[in-house]
Amino acid sequence: MDKVVLIASSQEWTARSLESILAPRGYLVLKAYTARKAVERARRDAPDVLIVDAQQAEGDGLDLCRQLRAERVITPSTPILLMLPNPPTRRDRLAALRAGAWDCLRGPPDAEELLALLDAFVPARLDAEAARTEGLVDEGTGLYNARGVTRRARELASQASRRHAALGCVLLAPAGASGETQDALLQRIAEALKATVRLSDAVGRLGPNAVVVVATDTDAPQARALAQRLAAAIPLRLVGGFHGVPDFHAASIDTTELMLRATAALERARSDPAGVWLRGFEEGAPTN
Repeated sequence: MDKVVLIASSQEWTARSLESILAPRGYLVLKAYTARKAVERARRDAPDVLIVDAQQAEGDGLDLCRQLRAERVITPSTPILLMLPNPPTRRDRLAALRAGAWDCLRGPPDAEELLALLDAFVPARLDAEAARTEGLVDEGTGLYNARGVTRRARELASQASRRHAALGCVLLAPAGASGETQDALLQRIAEALKATVRLSDAVGRLGPNAVVVVATDTDAPQARALAQRLAAAIPLRLVGGFHGVPDFHAASIDTTELMLRATAALERARSDPAGVWLRGFEEGAPTN
């Protein structure tokens, strides 16, 4: 089956240039020359990836990205690439991520760079959609549900075991009372995580009020650093727990025990009298 790419650009030559790169690689290319048409086609045709020109005839590409995400025209797992007229700066990339794009590139794009991005993003999208179909996705957040993240974590553990690599787990949850529902809070956390974690990480909802990240090449100190980095990207007050092992092949635990230990650390953080927000399973006295 062809992989479907929707190109949203008011410049016909841009769309034709992209089509000349993508069609020979088995992509079915759809085109929309206005933002309104892009929304209509995305809603009707459910593309596997969108390439959005930052310079639109109506508004700009960032506005279109925000609309596609806010109105749920596409699924949360559908990648958007924002195409800029100049080489993207750090500011450009941050603006693109905050608008809902997964990455940005300069147009007209380098064929090798574009295809490399699609080779990374499109399979991840197809895997996520397959998981949704199989009932492995939490509809409230678009992340894996407990069953899905457990299955994906086992795949990562198998890889880590074969490589004698580290494996880590981080749990994050909202701290304290809030005027928002738990579902709304976790939705906000999920959106931040999607723009922050590696595509290779297993990310899911665990229980009614926590999200979990299982990451390869991540021992306990690296799991702590990962938790801190993720928390910095989430505009909420959080509590967190983590655990990691340096060689999963040699460890005497499985992925279920790994997540249980991170969960135990999270519960210790919730009840910590000193107010320490992040705890590790093997940590002794609380420290910030």
